[in-house]
This record gives sequence, C-alpha cells and structure tokens, in this order.
Amino acid sequence: MSGMRARQSMTFSAFQQTALRALAALMMLLATSVRSNLVNDEDPFLPVTQDETVAVGGVVTLTCSVKENDNSSLQWSNTAQQTLYFGEKRALRDNRIQLVKSTATELIISIADVQLSDDGEYTCSIFTMPVRTARATVTVLGVPGKPVITGFDDAVVEGGKVTLTCTSSGSKPPAKLHWYRDQEEIQGRPDVVESNPDELTYTVTSELTLTVNRSDNNALIACAVDHASIANGDKRTEQPLSVLFSPSVSIHPESDLPREGEKFFLQCVGNGNPEPTAFVWRRKDAELPPLAKVDGAFLRFESLNKSDNGVYECQADNGIGMGDITHTLLVQDPTAMSTSSGVDHAVIGGVVAVIVFIMLCLLIVLGRYLIRHKGTYLTHEAKGSDDAPDADTAIINAEGGHSGVDDKKEYFI
Repeated sequence: MSGMRARQSMTFSAFQQTALRALAALMMLLATSVRSNLVNDEDPFLPVTQDETVAVGGVVTLTCSVKENDNSSLQWSNTAQQTLYFGEKRALRDNRIQLVKSTATELIISIADVQLSDDGEYTCSIFTMPVRTARATVTVLGVPGKPVITGFDDAVVEGGKVTLTCTSSGSKPPAKLHWYRDQEEIQGRPDVVESNPDELTYTVTSELTLTVNRSDNNALIACAVDHASIANGDKRTEQPLSVLFSPSVSIHPESDLPREGEKFFLQCVGNGNPEPTAFVWRRKDAELPPLAKVDGAFLRFESLNKSDNGVYECQADNGIGMGDITHTLLVQDPTAMSTSSGVDHAVIGGVVAVIVFIMLCLLIVLGRYLIRHKGTYLTHEAKGSDDAPDADTAIINAEGGHSGVDDKKEYFI
C-alpha cells in the first residue's frame, strides 16, 4: 500500500515538473517575441504601423513597413488573429480585403465596405528571430441616421408651449444634437444616449421646449446631427412651426380724397392665423348710412354725402380671437383736389419756370453776341480811311474802294 502511494506521489511530482517546464518554455517564447512598444526604436527590423479611423461603408488602408529585412516575410492579421496576407499571398477569402503593395520592406492592404465588426486591433508581424510585431487600431465610426423630429402634430396657440423631440440612431461614438430656429442656435435639454441592443451603435435623443408667439409662425425649427463620420457639415431635419394667433386689423380706404357724390369703399384687412373670415362694421355713435352696404371685408358707399362723415370701426374674427380698428371718414367737396394733385401742379409750374428762365438767359446771351459781332463788322468796314490823302479818297475807301486804284471823281461847283 505504501509502495503504491510512493509511486503515485512520484508520478504527480513528475507531472508537476513537466507542467513547470512547459510554462517556463512558454514564458521564454513570450519573452523572445519582441513587440514594437518594448523594443528600442532604433531596431531596423521593427515593423511600423499607424492607427486608422474610417466610417462604416468606407475603405481603410493598413500599412506596415520596416527599415531592413533579412528575407523574412511580413504578415497582416485581423482582430481574431486570422492571417489576412502573408507577403503577397492571400490567406483569408474575403473579397473586401485586397493587396495594395508587397515588397521586402512594406506590406499594404486595404479593406473595403468596412463594417462595425471590423473595429479593433490588427497585427503586423515579421518572422525574424525573434518574431517582431506591431499593432494598428482601426476605429470604425457608426454613421448616424438623419434626425427625426416629433411634436409638430398640432398647431400651437400663441402664448402656449410646444415640446419637440429629436432622435438619431446608428452613431458610434454617440453623436451630438443641436437645435436651430432659422439660422440661430437655441439650447435644448442635454442629450440622452442609449446603446442599441445587439449593436455597437447608439441612439441619441434631445428635447426642446418653446413658448411661442406670432413671430414664431412658419419659423423653421431644425435639429442637426454633429458627428466625425459626417464629412460635409451636418445632417439636419427642418420643419416649420404653426402658431395660431388672433388677427391684427387695418382699414384701407379706396382713395385718400373721398369726394361728395362719388362711389367709395373701405376695406378691412386682417392678418392672423388662420385668416379672419368674419367681419363686423359699425359707425361710432350712429347707425350705418342708408346708402352704405356691408360686403364682407368691404363697406361700400354708392354715393358719398357729407352726412356720411364719422368714425367707422371694423372688427375681424378668425376663431382664435378678434381684432378691431377705426377709421375717420371726411367727405370733401366735389371740386376738391388731393394733396398729391397740388404737389404735381407745383412741380409742373416749377419746371415751366425753369424752362422760361433758361430761354431768357439764352436770348440775352444771343443778343449780346449779335451786337458785338455787328460792331466788329462796322469797324472793319471803316478801315483804310485813316491813310487817305484827302477827303474824297477817304470816302471812297470807306465805301469799299482802294487807295491804289484811280477812280473817276466828280466835282460839283
């Protein structure tokens, strides 16, 4: 019995020794595998890689290079340590992975149509003695979907509150949401981030509460997604606000000069949401004139009379509220001229006066020119008389003759 126990003890001790030797050998092997972050940068056989970031659906290029090579092969492995390329030889049947370049000192591969499952660490190895490795982390960005805004189902009455919710799914890392009113950014509640089940992406939600007034009607409320995977600007969704408000009212007369005996109307204009459809006309302190007819938003006068003078009020109703305004009607004589006509006549009179003044100036200038021209003509005509030897010759020269020509002379006794 004791001999059997001794043999069992010796067997167990031998097993322990074998296990210890295997563990020591494994530790030795791990110690001889030199990694890039533990080896001096001056090691010419050390592979050099760099981390890459790519959006889902994009293409990522992995580059591994060494300064020197002793005829050893370079190899790329994926996150599951499956060999992708050993030198120029494809090892994994995945058509998305292609060889870009393979030399003794460089191995470049590309992965197309990148998926979230491609995220992780990739290993480049060179099979020297010892084996040297370097790692490159590929970060795959989940592209967020176009945001969806809810809460616009019903129009809001002026002074009320509306709560809008913006949601975007599929981002990795979580996207950020921003609210805008037209082009101005406004602050919503902090984003709420939830991870999507069975996925590596996130859903982000933000809420915005507004107290609205009539100036917010038809204002564009936008929710924009900000994320590193979006190359140009942001993704956004816009939707106009609909605000219900009571009408503001104004009265537009047909003309500024209502004259006795003429047809005339007053128009009531209401600006509200919705547009007013009910109008009520009143005359302050009196009944409407017999010849005045209410025609919806119009108050029509068939023939104005000075008895129609007074203050008229229009009240407009759009179902949300009412608005009213007054207008004072002053009927003028049939021969009355409008202020604008007087202004036109004054302008015409001024233009005529200017034209007459210019013509007078031209006449004066022309007259002076003619007078001076005539004087010059007479002066030239008398030239030569000063040199005449006697009175007869002077007369002849003054009449256009010449001193050097012998003319007949007549003498009267």
